[in-house]
Amino acid sequence: MRLVPLFADLEPRLLDAIVARIRWFSLPGGTTLFEAGDAPDALYFVASGSLGAFTVTPSGHRRSIGRISAGETVGEMALISGKPRNATVIALRDSELGRFSRDDFEALMLSHPAGLLRLSQLMVQRLESTQQQTRGNQAIPRTIAVAPHSLADDATEFATKLASELRQLGRTELVWNRHGVNHTSAWFHALERANDFVVYVCDVEPSKWSKLCLRQADAVLLLARADGTPSEWRALHAELPRSMIAQRMEMVLLHEGRVARGAAARWLNLKPALSHHHVRAPRDIARLARAITGHALGVVLSGGGARGFAHLGVLRAIREAGIEVDAIGGTSIGAVIAAGFASEWDDRELVERVRRSFVETNPVSDYTIPLVALASGRKVTGLLKREFEDAVIEDLPTPYFCVSTNLSSGQIAVHRRGELWRWLRASVAIPGVLPPVVHNAELFVDGATINNLPVDVMREARVGKIIGVDVGADRAFTTDSVDSDAPPFWRVFRWFRGRKHRINILQILWRAGMVNSAANTASRRELSDLLLQPPLEQIDMLNWRAFDRAIEAGYAYASAKLEKSSFASGKQFSITAAAAESACPDG
Repeated sequence: MRLVPLFADLEPRLLDAIVARIRWFSLPGGTTLFEAGDAPDALYFVASGSLGAFTVTPSGHRRSIGRISAGETVGEMALISGKPRNATVIALRDSELGRFSRDDFEALMLSHPAGLLRLSQLMVQRLESTQQQTRGNQAIPRTIAVAPHSLADDATEFATKLASELRQLGRTELVWNRHGVNHTSAWFHALERANDFVVYVCDVEPSKWSKLCLRQADAVLLLARADGTPSEWRALHAELPRSMIAQRMEMVLLHEGRVARGAAARWLNLKPALSHHHVRAPRDIARLARAITGHALGVVLSGGGARGFAHLGVLRAIREAGIEVDAIGGTSIGAVIAAGFASEWDDRELVERVRRSFVETNPVSDYTIPLVALASGRKVTGLLKREFEDAVIEDLPTPYFCVSTNLSSGQIAVHRRGELWRWLRASVAIPGVLPPVVHNAELFVDGATINNLPVDVMREARVGKIIGVDVGADRAFTTDSVDSDAPPFWRVFRWFRGRKHRINILQILWRAGMVNSAANTASRRELSDLLLQPPLEQIDMLNWRAFDRAIEAGYAYASAKLEKSSFASGKQFSITAAAAESACPDG
């Protein structure tokens, strides 16, 4: 009992009194321990097995908020506060629990104040853990089931390689049918306690072994050959209560060489809600191992017009520091550059393509009668189609997203699927400068209008650490003119020929489109584990000719910052058995 954190520092006499009052019982997998809103009648701790805590979203869907493993407790916060349970707790597998009733709890706390102090300390720790979860510290899967789509997938070979990569992150055991089918539940509990990660290999069919693997799994990887014919995974047909199906399910597509174009869309049409991973080589399995265990690194690039060229220098510095980027996303010009990075363009190709489309030609010079915008948008569309051709987001080898603003709903739109050029065109559509993109009768404009630094979107993807790059932090522009009104038409030419530093309509529209997101950007910066803000105040947001100067400013700044950070040392993650555990909000 002293191994339970709640009881670790209690005096022996109090511990003996608690043990004498504990009622032990078994909770079959899939059974509800208590529901959200129930009265706090007892404190529970897990001797073996695993529990899951769930809440219900406004749309009525169940959302996992944590996992309670062997040796952890649940219910003490509600017990102390007297408030109803704030989550539903369900057994994720067959579990052994101890129940310490509210009456016994209150009686012992009155006679043993030290116990009350210890529980108060634990409650503070849990509150801090809950706050940290806003920075992405979500429950890390420790047991992973690999479910093959067919015998051709060679799940054992894939799982062996995955386990090898997981061993770089912690103690890992690989278990397949012949190895584990005849063991008892106690053997599995002991195996999982002894390792940071356990990989189970399901059968193709919904066998007894497949059912057991799915019961044990915190996460399920649905394995399939990208060039195969999409159909349901038969192993998932094993009869399991819905509550016992893994909290997390992701798709892994195996490719021969390059990513097979269109394969992701075919498979995702079968299960559109799932995240997916492309596996072509060992480095992709290493990335998957980091992603599934919450040790991946994401990079988010902000909007900022011509200042966004600094992103090119920042990405070069990241690569030279030997930092592996496992996911990338952005908005506006940041979305365009991130898309090139996700397409695996090297530094030289990335610079050449961006220079060709944004420097050698003015992308917004196709002015038109300003009924909808100052520019027609055809030039930008043509440039994006030339660089990205018919690529779709879900086929990019590196996980990627971009954001735009849905003017019709007034909400941010996150794009993880669809034509890349189309959603990039939406992400850079500065209101008033470029026409909106119309899709399904809705209008989409520049993502910077609402969210210029979408670190929160990356957090929702459950990566580990995030580098946020904000090039829109400096003041956009100033003027030394004191005129509040424009001159008459016949004096416009002389007005602009003056020596004063005057602003123009493009600058105003561009900046106005970003002002709404400025207040929210500060909170999103806080979500970054490393925030990079290159000094770019001397570069106008529409000065496309400042290309090389912006790149070098970003490179010099990022190189210096990375050298002083933990990221460049390759120690950005603390990989220990303790790191594999995640504190769970109280039920």
